[in-house]
Amino acid sequence: MIAIQQVVKTFKNAAGEFTVLKGVDLTIEKGQFVAIIGKSGSGKSTLLNMMTGIDRPTAGKVFIGATDLYAMSESKRSLWRGKNMGIVFQFFQLLPMLTLLENVMLPMDYVGMYDVDERPRRALELLTLVGLEKQAGKLPLAVSTGQQQLAALARALANDPPLLVADEPTGNLDTRTADIVIELFQHFAEQGKTVVMVTHDPSLTERTSRTIIISDGEVVNETLAQAFPLLSHRQMLALTKQSVRQTVAPGKVVLSRDQHVDQLYIVVSGQAEVSIERKKHASAVARLAAGEFFGEVELLRGGKAVATVCAAPDASLELLAIPHEALLAALKDSPLTEAALTRIVQHRVGDGK
Repeated sequence: MIAIQQVVKTFKNAAGEFTVLKGVDLTIEKGQFVAIIGKSGSGKSTLLNMMTGIDRPTAGKVFIGATDLYAMSESKRSLWRGKNMGIVFQFFQLLPMLTLLENVMLPMDYVGMYDVDERPRRALELLTLVGLEKQAGKLPLAVSTGQQQLAALARALANDPPLLVADEPTGNLDTRTADIVIELFQHFAEQGKTVVMVTHDPSLTERTSRTIIISDGEVVNETLAQAFPLLSHRQMLALTKQSVRQTVAPGKVVLSRDQHVDQLYIVVSGQAEVSIERKKHASAVARLAAGEFFGEVELLRGGKAVATVCAAPDASLELLAIPHEALLAALKDSPLTEAALTRIVQHRVGDGK
């Protein structure tokens, strides 16, 4: 659904130039409900503006489906966006002189979607979907903040777009209304729509299908973030830059018993089989899937590999390899991560794995 290729965004002012996005590569698949998180100033809202065509990148390309977003003129891009994308803003952006029903009809009027007589009926159906059918004739200022956001969500759905993009949609809402908004997003993703949401609330990521972390204008490796969630975003980014992606053919050995270990390996995709030689016969003791890792026992305790690890015979194995020195530096700066990894080592040594 979305392909962002080497996107750079630089702003210029009297103080000079400031690069907000630094060569971002990102792919989002159809039907995913994606959260983009990061500290204030990390570049997440700017990244969202690149996806929506609201702002133009300094360099790089953005594709929505097969459409090169910035190959179009600004006017054509605006019309295309009206038909193919729904945007939910943090501060609603409802027109105050129009009723909620008229606000929801506005995108249909703008791009000429649906027959004129059909538009009020469709707008009312969407307001009913978000629980506002009784408020349809009211002006935005006559309803609550939460109801304004729900109306903005109904408006984003006006032309039945395949892509919904939301910038801090729950930032100004009470817990109950925020929960309703997220439930609606989940519902739309289940129907096949792609939903991309920028948020400051890390608890919301438990309800999305994928979380993208951006730090200092760069995207953190998702597999690394899942494996070591207690690291700070900057520590995750530092490890991302020092890690190397590796592809291992089906059945091929990654580590042999008694081999020197100088990297931690995280499984990105596929499965890794761990086996230990017992009475001259190799015995499989574990299968590691995406997000799991190996090599930590040898790196933290010293010594050579105590087991043989290979790619499962039925598929290639994608790995992220973190150098020993980089891992130790991260653990030194994150005592919580070091304690968590130490517990895993103790557990695995106790199980003989």
